[in-house]
Amino acid sequence: MRLIERRIGLLFAAFLVLLGIAGLRAGWLGTVRADELRSRALTQQEEEIVVPARRGTITDRHGLELAVSEDAITVFAHPFLIEDPVATARKLAPLLDRPEAEILEQIADDDVGFVYLRRKLDPAKGEQVAQLKLPGIGTVVEPRRQYPQKFLASQLLGTVGTDNIGLSGIEQAEEEALHGKDGRRRIVKDALGKPVSIVELERATPGQDLRLTIDAAIQERTEAVLAQVGEVYRPKGATAIVMDPRSGEILALANWPRVDANDWAGAPEYARQNRAVMTSYEPGSTFKAITVASALEAGLVDPATTFSLPPQIQVADRTIGEAHERGWVTLSVADILAQSSNVGAVKIAQRVGAERFDYWVRRFGFGRRTGIGLPGEADGIVLRPEEYTGPTLGNMAIGQGIAVTPIQMAAAFAAIANDGVLEPPHVIAGRRGTPRRIVSRATARQLASMLKGVLGPGGTAAEAAVEGYELAGKTGTAEKPGEGGYAEGKYVASFIGFAPADAPRLLVAVMVDEPSIGVYSGAEVAAPAFEKIVSFALPYLKIPPQ
Repeated sequence: MRLIERRIGLLFAAFLVLLGIAGLRAGWLGTVRADELRSRALTQQEEEIVVPARRGTITDRHGLELAVSEDAITVFAHPFLIEDPVATARKLAPLLDRPEAEILEQIADDDVGFVYLRRKLDPAKGEQVAQLKLPGIGTVVEPRRQYPQKFLASQLLGTVGTDNIGLSGIEQAEEEALHGKDGRRRIVKDALGKPVSIVELERATPGQDLRLTIDAAIQERTEAVLAQVGEVYRPKGATAIVMDPRSGEILALANWPRVDANDWAGAPEYARQNRAVMTSYEPGSTFKAITVASALEAGLVDPATTFSLPPQIQVADRTIGEAHERGWVTLSVADILAQSSNVGAVKIAQRVGAERFDYWVRRFGFGRRTGIGLPGEADGIVLRPEEYTGPTLGNMAIGQGIAVTPIQMAAAFAAIANDGVLEPPHVIAGRRGTPRRIVSRATARQLASMLKGVLGPGGTAAEAAVEGYELAGKTGTAEKPGEGGYAEGKYVASFIGFAPADAPRLLVAVMVDEPSIGVYSGAEVAAPAFEKIVSFALPYLKIPPQ
């Protein structure tokens, strides 16, 4: 009997010890860790999530959708509610297209209250996840950016990140307008983690829709022409701009290689670059139009003014010759431009002088951004007169020793086409800038008339002519800078022109970077691309022949 009583006493004592330990534990949890546990309890019962706003739609000038937002499924997990992490990871891996080990690592830590497993999943696969009804796994609808036209104008449009933030192109430049305002939602769950109520704390406000000046048909044709250039000449890259010089509206802004906007990360970085605004290059002979404009506007020459030109000219320590050997000739200013005489252009610049030449170069907008409103636009490089060395003026007269962007060159020629008035280039409909007179109407018309000769008999780009239309334009073939001088065999071929020459409604600029099959001149590489784009655009825009 005493043995039984002793055992009962021992059990009672053990019970009191355990009760005391439990009491101490409860006291510790209720005081020292009270705030932490209360926070965890609330986290498990209440959850506040961001409700992404639906991003605004981007369309071309006719309303064709270029970028849209569609519903997608985001899969998330509450690891503390997952009963069998290994089995859960195994079931989710094929649907989420992620390694099983990665998913297991995320959901095995039951100290974590919430974790995303896959953002913006295809709706069909998201529905499959939901149908599994896995404990601790949930889904929510989120908007996902899609580009219905895939490759069309992809470098111009840019892309957005997983968090619906614009990362490049128009998506980045117009982020504030396109994004809208995200909302907030509170989800209250029961002890099993099932939602029992959803409270809308702040409703999401959709982003603004955006209409571009781009014409999808002209954009598609321009990209197709650049693709042909890429296939034939295998350059590093190419770009083309189609513009209405009367308004500054960009009708096409194309880059090659093309990039699938729905697989932005799958393209190499150089292909994702918007060369039209981001690439600086030495323009070569297209810049001679600016050289001649400065002399005309200063009243130092007229189209009939003649120059006696040697086969080559010495400018400080540099000898500048022609593209093709010749003897002494006498050429008018009009002939110098039509035949793209290097020596003639140098003579004209020397008559203008460094200070006046610099003034007109900058007046045309070189050395600063056009304000087109696209990310990454380059300023170009224009030396100040005090920075000139002996050959600088001669180099710049023929488009060397100066760096410009394709959009700067297009804007400068657009001013010539538009009777001397620059309408700032823009890609957002309704964003027309303030026009600015660059040169007089008389000077612009003289230039336009002289630029007709480039496409006429004896000009450098007769093959760019379009039957029924009188065009004006200029070829360019520029060596590319390298270490200690110019890189042998590396050129930029370009052509810029407008139509009809006497009442321009269309301007096209083409730039091809490093054609690599031995043919490299602007006349051979860029001018035919110009002709193909213009031949489509003129009748498409119902511009009558002259």
